[in-house]
Amino acid sequence: MTNKALFAAAGAAVVVLSSQLLSSEAFAKAPAPLVPIALVEDVKSTSADVEFMDYVGTGQVIKLAPRDVLVLSYLKSCEHETITGGTVRVGADKSEVEGGKIARSKVPCNGGNMKLSAQQANASGASSFRLQNASFDPTIYGVTPVVQIPKLRAGESRSLVIERQVNGQARPNERTTVELDDTFANGGFYDLAKSNAKLKRGAIYTATLGSRKVVFKVDGKAKTGKTPVVSRLLRFPPG
Repeated sequence: MTNKALFAAAGAAVVVLSSQLLSSEAFAKAPAPLVPIALVEDVKSTSADVEFMDYVGTGQVIKLAPRDVLVLSYLKSCEHETITGGTVRVGADKSEVEGGKIARSKVPCNGGNMKLSAQQANASGASSFRLQNASFDPTIYGVTPVVQIPKLRAGESRSLVIERQVNGQARPNERTTVELDDTFANGGFYDLAKSNAKLKRGAIYTATLGSRKVVFKVDGKAKTGKTPVVSRLLRFPPG
């Protein structure tokens, strides 16, 4: 083979190798799925590319070391999963796990009504998702809701007010007010358990934050103590 042919062959090999590297890099950096399907309720891992209270979507792959633990709750199917080790592929209503262990149970949640707007999906810093919005009357299944705080506008009130309603009338003596600090400026989650407040089973409440408002019900069999976040997740309508 002549020197000219050798150089041509080497150049072709470099092009092929570069293309493969680019393809691998593109695959590794592929954007998160568009539809958030499940919520990361806990993660004990230094390598998994997800964090506490992130949303994950169908087809997303999460790799865990043998002793890593990941807890997922599915928003529609209400499946609550504790996964130890292995490779996790997020499905439409449950996860597939290869090389690891999974313990799965059904928990109460709003099921198919839990549709997120892009703004809501971003509240925890998760990747942007595009979803149709849907109105619904949320019910929580724990006496201490976890409120998803949207990104706050400049000058907007940071007082989160939760007040019981009876026959459409507010009960000022059954009101909880939480002053959110600067850590919530870009959104996040507030667990009412931190304020030691407990809501009454079967009661109707309003949650207000600035111009945002949502009416919700506490289930008659709502649980006390530590319950899955998806069972007591409360979100404001988009806007």
